Amino acid sequence: MATPDELDGTEQPFVAHLVELRDRLVRALISIGVVFAILCVYPGSAALYDLLARPLVMQLPAGSHLIATNPISPFLVPLKVTLLASFLAALPYVLYQLWAFIAPGLYSHEKRLVLPLVISSTVLFLCGVAFCYFVVFGRVFHFIQSFAPKSITAAPDIEAYLGFVLTMFLAFGATFEVPIVVVVLARLGVVSTEKLRSFRGYFIVIAFIVAAVITPPDIVSQLSLAIPMCLLYEVGLWAARFVSKPEDKAEDANVTAS
Repeated sequence: MATPDELDGTEQPFVAHLVELRDRLVRALISIGVVFAILCVYPGSAALYDLLARPLVMQLPAGSHLIATNPISPFLVPLKVTLLASFLAALPYVLYQLWAFIAPGLYSHEKRLVLPLVISSTVLFLCGVAFCYFVVFGRVFHFIQSFAPKSITAAPDIEAYLGFVLTMFLAFGATFEVPIVVVVLARLGVVSTEKLRSFRGYFIVIAFIVAAVITPPDIVSQLSLAIPMCLLYEVGLWAARFVSKPEDKAEDANVTAS
């Protein structure tokens, strides 16, 4: 006797899906807008940019400041920083809206997998951004300034600095998603955990190549990205043991026993 499909009777017309998607996008945008308005009032766009620029300013020589080469940059750049902070602050609610939209179309076993992945990927991305800001920036800027000739007065442009910060945030946020990628590959049966372990050496080489391409051309930032990638790959291998398919677990057990 065939097992009844738990999603039978839950189908909705295509237009209804579009309406629901629109409503959830509007709610997500409203949440970002509300947080943006709050941050503009307190602590304010200027204070948020000062906070973002602190790791660089602390490493500049005495008397040096960031500059604006565009007449409207002192107005636009702090607003962009505030918008970025608003998105990060509202990210849990935004992802909840995404989850609420796709959840009705998932089976129970898929819901048990997707929800933890959404939560953990959000936490890991924010951890990557925090690691970049609190750990990496200070060391990178100190290393760069230590090589600057005495005849050069450092005066970084605020727009260039914002672009650099966004690139680094995205790089480290994506790097911290490595365990999620490993777990998903193992859970879907695309690659067994044993094959992932055998790929470890290649991944180390890939990690250092990616770090060399994405980060500035200094050894500190490259190591700061490559080493966490390698460590997080190991974390993903450990977590994949608990979520891989039964046949993959049996294969891994046989390989371990042999």
